[in-house]
Amino acid sequence: MKKNNKSAKIISIVGARPQFIKLVPLSKELRKNGFKEIIVHTGQHYDDNMSELFFKELEIPEPDYNLGIGSGSHGEQTGKMLIAIEDILLKENPDLVIIYGDTNSTLAGALASSKLHIPLAHIEAGLRSFNKNMPEEINRIVADHLSDLLFAPTETAVENLKREGIEKGVYLVGDIMFDALMHFSKIGEKKSKIIEILNLKPKEYYLATIHRAENTDNYERLKNILEALSNLDKPVVFPVHPRTRNKILEYKLDSLLKGSLVTVEPVGYLDMISLEKNAYAILTDSGGVQKEAFWLKVPCITLRAETEWVETVRYGWNRLVGADKEKILDAALNIKPGENVDFMNEYAAGKICERVGEILGGSK
Repeated sequence: MKKNNKSAKIISIVGARPQFIKLVPLSKELRKNGFKEIIVHTGQHYDDNMSELFFKELEIPEPDYNLGIGSGSHGEQTGKMLIAIEDILLKENPDLVIIYGDTNSTLAGALASSKLHIPLAHIEAGLRSFNKNMPEEINRIVADHLSDLLFAPTETAVENLKREGIEKGVYLVGDIMFDALMHFSKIGEKKSKIIEILNLKPKEYYLATIHRAENTDNYERLKNILEALSNLDKPVVFPVHPRTRNKILEYKLDSLLKGSLVTVEPVGYLDMISLEKNAYAILTDSGGVQKEAFWLKVPCITLRAETEWVETVRYGWNRLVGADKEKILDAALNIKPGENVDFMNEYAAGKICERVGEILGGSK
């Protein structure tokens, strides 16, 4: 693409909540700079609270294509997406495809673009958990090795790519979710009423989220986590992901939804930010929530043995406990804040999308 070429066509492929959030600021920047953007929503998150609510709440332009793929095994879901995305790419013939993060939507978009020799840009490139049992890790690696432009959020991510022999087309731009969080945090302060609705007192409750397959699809891990959460010393607000809800019912673990646990339906992004900001601590297996907790300076307990966001651990804001009941309880009872970090400088606040836009405008 040539700089300031207003006929350049970009296809953005999204399908999950974190990708919708990352799309918002970059989509505005692309359109402001004259690119013709086409949004493809794979339908990976198909629950209304997980998808349509986000598009309305965050004022994301209506997707040009909604594939409605929904749930299924990794192979089935990715295969359906690959077929549908390939058809769209052949029809639209874009100058560039942008993929985000590490979902099956990311993988399908990378494969379809690569096989059709369409330039590919990966937002959030270079992240590694070094655990190939996680499907997200496989998706990240494949996407990075197929991409032409790799927008890395941290220096650690750049080093990860370098170790894998990827140096061409790599740009350290900062984390796009930081821009989104800072922007929507201010809006949420005015619009969100979730704290009042749930009758919560700031800093007197925990917030918990569980959605990773390694936890939801393993009876023992899910049981241990729920037992720990239900025995914490403060109320635990638990927005239940559709996959998690289904597995709780399948494993007959719904009897553990008692004690400290306060289960609610999935919430919108503005309500989620409000819940995060006002929590005493957050327990999660989500990469995005780990980062948001870090930036909001809320202690985080990660229900995994590793994290791709090593900075959160390095600065003392995040503790890795896996699905060990005793470790979860111990971490919660020994919460303490981490080091003071200059987030505004470290994550190039307000400049990330501008940098990406400039790079895309100047790419050939």
